[in-house]
Amino acid sequence: MARLIKKQLNGIEILGFSLAGEETVIAAPELDVVFDAGRAPREIISINNLCLTHGHMDHAAGLAYYLSQRGFIGNAPGRVILHRSLAQSVQRLMDVWSEIEGHHSPGMILGVESLEDVEIKRNLTVRSFDVNHAAGALGFTLIDVRHKLKDEFVGKTGPELVALKKKGITIQHRVEIPLLTCTGDTALGRFLDHDFVRRSPALLIECTFFDPDHRSRAVAGRHIHIDDLPTVLEAVPDAQVMLTHLSRRTDLREAKRILQRMLGPRDLERVSFLMERPRREKAAPVIHQEKSV
Repeated sequence: MARLIKKQLNGIEILGFSLAGEETVIAAPELDVVFDAGRAPREIISINNLCLTHGHMDHAAGLAYYLSQRGFIGNAPGRVILHRSLAQSVQRLMDVWSEIEGHHSPGMILGVESLEDVEIKRNLTVRSFDVNHAAGALGFTLIDVRHKLKDEFVGKTGPELVALKKKGITIQHRVEIPLLTCTGDTALGRFLDHDFVRRSPALLIECTFFDPDHRSRAVAGRHIHIDDLPTVLEAVPDAQVMLTHLSRRTDLREAKRILQRMLGPRDLERVSFLMERPRREKAAPVIHQEKSV
């Protein structure tokens, strides 16, 4: 069985694996972005943009392998987008690996600050934002960026619009449509106040602790406890929410039972677990027909 789990989140294909303290890697292949490297499974090597949420080993261990393997399969150098405070350290890591291996693995290490946009491809941007976890921790929102004609210019001819542009008049306005948000590891925080997060129709968010006795552990490690989930759901009332980063301390079946006791029917319909593998459809029985003589 493949290690990565394939799911759908509001129509976006998600491919990932996430267990607290072991490995987190979550890809949106059609958007050409992977959040965190985990141990760099082969399925992410061809994805051009890796958004690193923070530097903990279970999220970042595969960075060097991700960059080095791209050349072996004929891909252009990859790009790692991460907090500016981590960029020099990651670059030093790549330099050390170059010394060990005897050759350089090309790649771009792009440090960003909170609320900085990076173009992924035409009309698609990723925006970083601070989260409540380790130093240098970021969440990311993928945003479809469009430019639409302002209402006052609708109906004007092409030459009229060209003439207005030549006069320096702005005839279009920017429209941002959030597609997918990934918080990485975090406790509750002010990131839930961002409009682009609240409007995201798809949210990947950690939920590490479920046991009532583990509330203090969640606070100490700056992680989300299941008791925090209603606050998250209230902040993103229209989002499909996928929970990541569960701990092995809680069996997935027990986590689902806790969730069912906590949430109403509407919220239950929009919350899922990344690590719950889809059920395999049973194959239709083969009916053998006797040949007529």
